[in-house]
Amino acid sequence: MHFIETVPKDQAPPVLAELYEADRMKFGYVPNLTRAFSLRPGVYAAWRELIGAIQAGMELRRYELATVAAARSLRSSYCMLAHGSVLASRFLDPEALQAVVADHRNSGLDDVDVAVMDLAEKVADDATSVTQADIDRLREVGLTDPEILDVILAAAARCFFSKVLDGVGALPDREYEDKLEPELREALTVGRPIAD
Repeated sequence: MHFIETVPKDQAPPVLAELYEADRMKFGYVPNLTRAFSLRPGVYAAWRELIGAIQAGMELRRYELATVAAARSLRSSYCMLAHGSVLASRFLDPEALQAVVADHRNSGLDDVDVAVMDLAEKVADDATSVTQADIDRLREVGLTDPEILDVILAAAARCFFSKVLDGVGALPDREYEDKLEPELREALTVGRPIAD
């Protein structure tokens, strides 16, 4: 469901048809998030380039933790489910991920991960509240300035994407019902419900 009209696959102009097909190949279906951008495929293509450039500078685990922290702050079920799925399949067991989602500071993560998630959450919630002390804390746990900027970029980019999806009413894809254990799925659904 979307609050705006979207372009059906069979009516997609070539640029959009390519995006639909690329995402179908990646996900096994055309996600609601792709359809959300169907009226402006150039923006979606630019988003993919931007997020690819951000991810290129980061370890995947750190990127996913920063993204989940920002998405949780934004109450974006779609992004929590998508990026929580990556963490659950590659880095954390479901119980550990549920603990991170509930309270990352007391979930058993190391100091670096906690500091990364704290900064990402703060950027997404109110970037004007970030202080020199927040940046110095990341330096103290071993991050370089480029790595700190990567965390900020990941969180700020998530603000754009999550707000667009929620703004147009894009619901998380039904596929998350089967992909995740019920308890984890419930923990990651922090805003809009999964599509029927």
